[in-house]
Amino acid sequence: MNRSVFPRRLRHSPRRRLRFAAMLGSILLLTASCGDDGGVDTLAPDAFDGISVTVGSKNFTEQYVLSEILIQALVARGAEVTDATDSGDTATTRQALLNGEIDAYWEYNSTGWVEHLGRSDPEEDGEKLTENVHEADLAENGINWIGRSSFNDTYGFAVGPDLAEKNQATRYSVDAFDLEAMAEYLKDNSDAVVCIEPEFAERSDGLVLFETETDFSIPEDQIRIVDDEADIYPLTASGACDFGEVFTTDGRIDALDLDVVVDPGVFYVYNVSLNLPTEVYEQAPEAFDALAEAILRPLSQSRITELNRQVNDGTPVSQVAADYLKLFKINA
Repeated sequence: MNRSVFPRRLRHSPRRRLRFAAMLGSILLLTASCGDDGGVDTLAPDAFDGISVTVGSKNFTEQYVLSEILIQALVARGAEVTDATDSGDTATTRQALLNGEIDAYWEYNSTGWVEHLGRSDPEEDGEKLTENVHEADLAENGINWIGRSSFNDTYGFAVGPDLAEKNQATRYSVDAFDLEAMAEYLKDNSDAVVCIEPEFAERSDGLVLFETETDFSIPEDQIRIVDDEADIYPLTASGACDFGEVFTTDGRIDALDLDVVVDPGVFYVYNVSLNLPTEVYEQAPEAFDALAEAILRPLSQSRITELNRQVNDGTPVSQVAADYLKLFKINA
């Protein structure tokens, strides 16, 4: 496939003051291998020899990180890889997989269940949900869901430091600012603005869940659609947005001193798995299983957040991926 069809665009935020927690995350990441070996001892160096894989990704930082890790790991094990990352939004990237324009990308279980399969009420248990998605997607579309992350990159809302301080919006407080309080704030302050990306407004697992839970539909003049989700974080930090839609594993939450509005479980679970069509997966099923397991096993909530932060803070995604693979001996 012509690489120019899906040009890669990495959006790096400016270097900003990091919170102590983020710096501690870096230390933990560097020392984590002492007790968490993600090596793939049973995967041969030539496990993917003769196999060609075109790797895509959706258009945000975590997807770039995961896909670069996958690309480097496949190349190290003999695969011929075409980098087609930054394939587009969720619908575009999924269609590229179904059309054969890409052979692999990382997808989230609730997204698969609700958006791709058109189901409702996904299981709260991530493992069971992934099993359900895999079974249904394989039967209907020939798509395999390989592995499952422990981290949960769900939707959420964040507020900037000023609004957080005024409203005790701290993730550690028993009086934390939650979704109901957010709805009340929007009712009481007609000039307050919520910034969201276009996809979030349209998805059945997006804004509608907040509005259903709180029984409050945000007026159109209080919603600001931001085309590039990466811009929502600094806009929220600066106060230009009172509330901003975020991904909860995004490193910019700590880097920009944002606070997440407490969610009692309104938004669904989003564990990630590697998506592969059957014709690609069956070329080396055991090898793909082992590789997905090796990549995902060390990726705790704090670790993926730290990797995302490093990229947003300016470290090339290729370097972040290489360091991760070396740390956990995945390319050994």
